[in-house]
Amino acid sequence: MHSLLGSFLFSFLILSLASAHGNHDQVPLIPPEEADWATRHMAEEHHIANLDPSAFFTLHDYDTNGQWSREEVRRTYGLDDESAKSVGEEKKQDIVNVVMDIFDKDKDGSVSREEWMQSWRDEGKRLPDFGTGPGHHGDDEYEYEIHHFEKFHDENTREEDLTHPEDIEHFRKHDEMEAAAERQEMLDRLPIVEANIPQKFRRY
Repeated sequence: MHSLLGSFLFSFLILSLASAHGNHDQVPLIPPEEADWATRHMAEEHHIANLDPSAFFTLHDYDTNGQWSREEVRRTYGLDDESAKSVGEEKKQDIVNVVMDIFDKDKDGSVSREEWMQSWRDEGKRLPDFGTGPGHHGDDEYEYEIHHFEKFHDENTREEDLTHPEDIEHFRKHDEMEAAAERQEMLDRLPIVEANIPQKFRRY
């Protein structure tokens, strides 16, 4: 229930902050060169031009508990996304450590909203750019839509027109997931054969 509520709030916030999202005629936002990493992240990943620090915190508080954990910092920077597979684990840990050093005032291992706002508003602290990209942290559907479909297609695009390499890869993943689900469904329907059960797990 808690995770469902978190997902709902996350989706609601995205829709509230970026009502234009989903309009495939929109022009992708291009932040100014001097923009800080968080501003570029919001423009490229969420199609939101104006960064509000409080809303930024809420948007990336994935479990909605009012704290940023190390895992949430890692996710915000997209360090577990496929696009960051060339980034070594040591560097990923260093990135999270630097962010925590900046914003975790009381050194309790998390960043509270108060710590974030004090650092951002009162001290002018910003999320560093570590050169690892804009921070892809959506699911496959979200990333495909915002980084490819909205740029090259629109609501009038026909299925037969989806021929870009990104389209083909996206639907290949869909086919693999469907095939895996079908295989699992077939396995679930198979009767249990006692001879296939290891001796130590059998009931007598």
